[in-house]
Amino acid sequence: MATETTSSCTGSNLLQPISEIINLPLDQVNFVVCQLFALLTALWFRLYLHPSKASPFIRHVVATLLGFYLALFCFGWYALHFLVQSGLTYSIMVFAGLEHMHKLCFIVALGYLSFCQITRVYVFDYGMYSADFTGRHGGKMPSLLEYLSYNCNFMGILAGPTCSYNDYTAFIEGTAYQPRHLEANGTENGKHKHTEPSPKNNVISKLCTCAISLAVFLSVSKIFPVERSIDDKFMASTPFILQVLYLYLSMLATRPKYYFIWTLSDAINNAAGFGFNGYNKDGTPRWDLISNLRILDIEFATSFKMFLDNWNIQTALWLKRVCYERCPINPTAATFLLSAMWHGVYPGYYLTFLTGIGMTMAARTLRHNIKPYFLGSTTHKSVYDVITWAGTQVAICYTVVPFVLLAVGPSLKFYRSWYYCIHIACLLLVLALPVKPWHLRAKEEQPQENSLQGGLTGDHNSHSITDNNCNQKHKAT
Repeated sequence: MATETTSSCTGSNLLQPISEIINLPLDQVNFVVCQLFALLTALWFRLYLHPSKASPFIRHVVATLLGFYLALFCFGWYALHFLVQSGLTYSIMVFAGLEHMHKLCFIVALGYLSFCQITRVYVFDYGMYSADFTGRHGGKMPSLLEYLSYNCNFMGILAGPTCSYNDYTAFIEGTAYQPRHLEANGTENGKHKHTEPSPKNNVISKLCTCAISLAVFLSVSKIFPVERSIDDKFMASTPFILQVLYLYLSMLATRPKYYFIWTLSDAINNAAGFGFNGYNKDGTPRWDLISNLRILDIEFATSFKMFLDNWNIQTALWLKRVCYERCPINPTAATFLLSAMWHGVYPGYYLTFLTGIGMTMAARTLRHNIKPYFLGSTTHKSVYDVITWAGTQVAICYTVVPFVLLAVGPSLKFYRSWYYCIHIACLLLVLALPVKPWHLRAKEEQPQENSLQGGLTGDHNSHSITDNNCNQKHKAT
């Protein structure tokens, strides 16, 4: 690769001929090539800069420099935003008191993130530039090099996934496999044996998933474009039940794009040795510490919550920790609003997340009142699962249409064609059926959530200092 860049935010034009041959935007080609380069680099990083062969300082420096190089190649001068925002938030961490540090970091980081999103959408081409700004979230107070390495390392600078600072530091320092994982790795002569697990099988499996996802997306997404759902001729000539089926198929064809991006990013981290999460009961290593999705749980989700819990997992955990668990008034609405701001400034994002608030409340109400009647037998439970699966898929498709269409006009046109029926149904369910207040649910769920949260983040308490630090990174969407 070369560092030659154009004057636009699409970065290098070295791959322009390939972009023209395969008829894909240059920024998407740059992204995929850089991720493949990062995958090969990750293998080299694990073998030749292993913690047993290189100091944490060297590993931090190399990971950071490679990350900046990939950002420059993909985004040109826009890569400077990584340095600017990292500098702003790190300065706050250094000079602000502990009492206000997390608040100031949150405001500055989210404000700068919004500024970048606004300029990308309204100064550059609206809806055209397919790389997006999102955020990364941190833990305890690091040194400047550690902070830059955490935010800008080559494994996650383009597409994440986000992770806790403690987990990243353990990976760099080579302590990720001990001591908390030793007890699960078998014994020998009454003593624990310590062997570093290989990520090879998991990386190969995830790369196969990437290949299948990419093939499905490239071949099927053009057959079922979401935009056809708002085509006047289609709406006039197609029975409503077939419109519903088409909407499901079009959204089903859209999701493999995200499966490809997030699974490839996960594979890159695993190839570098990052992401080990203990052992399964059969003794095989788990490499899902920072996995961002569970495909089967998404496609067969039987509730709105189950779908969201398995989609963009690491960001959802951050939103839960930084907003849902801390907001004193209507945490559900506040979390969806923050998520919309984090994603960007397209109006469709806000329509999706506002609709999601109603969907979540209605689904919670319905589950609370109806599910007990289906738990009497296996047959009843199976019927309930089939019905809720179908309802969940329709509800998800209906909710995320604006997220795909982006603009207000097309989004409202779609909802009008459905007579806002699901919006109205959600409102009636919430008003008509009783539901347990959120603070009582939170109180009941807190012990379980704390246990899960601690396991996922390593050191739960350390996040209270700088949970809200965000450093812009890009993801291809």
